[in-house]
Amino acid sequence: METQSTDSFPADVIQKLKWYVYRLIDPRNGETFYVGKGKGNRVFSHVRAEHGIEGDDRDNKMKRIHEIRLADFEVGHVIHRHGMDEVTAFEVESALIDAYPGLTNNWGGVGGNEYGAMHAKEIIRRYVAEPALFRHKALLISVNRSAAETSLYDATRYAWKISRSKAKKADVILATLQGLIVGAFVADDWLEATSANFSGRDDVPGRFGFVGREASAEIKQLYVGKRVPDEFRKPGAANPIKYTWKDNT
Repeated sequence: METQSTDSFPADVIQKLKWYVYRLIDPRNGETFYVGKGKGNRVFSHVRAEHGIEGDDRDNKMKRIHEIRLADFEVGHVIHRHGMDEVTAFEVESALIDAYPGLTNNWGGVGGNEYGAMHAKEIIRRYVAEPALFRHKALLISVNRSAAETSLYDATRYAWKISRSKAKKADVILATLQGLIVGAFVADDWLEATSANFSGRDDVPGRFGFVGREASAEIKQLYVGKRVPDEFRKPGAANPIKYTWKDNT
């Protein structure tokens, strides 16, 4: 029997799918390189979008799709779980992102910064730790996805979608890993995320990084090893940046 086209779903199929979570597969090696969620024909939208993107404008996902197409293969589209409501789809997507290291996703799943995959010992350490009491204007930066790839300082300082004016008001920058404060730094300045300002790093338009130093021993004693208080760890939050103070900036 002839199968339906693999670049769209029939209308009656879309009604039955509801919200779903999908994986994009590289047929050359069977590797999952992207995890997403959506409705309708969302799963096919990435391949369609790649045709209109040129050269350096392609992100890692689009570069992979382009390479697959140039090799005369088709991206594999796998619906991993369907028939869900939106809230459940968010949770399934987040769990799958944790389960497939090395994805081309630009962001982790919703809630992954605080509730993602952890070793049992990490779970214990996180929940028995004393909550931090903030005596300074602290900027919290989750380094969950980048901490293993570079030094803690480099993972913390580059490159974030952030308000430069508000970030400059922070007394201390605290690196967090799965809800635990693991490092403390003081920023001397926040600069545009370019290779000119940060030697050896790629340009990231619209983002900023800081140049600075490790915080004093007194400040580190106040915060490092402490747990991020529950009020700053809302379930479902995907933004890796949190401020411990409020203003109109």
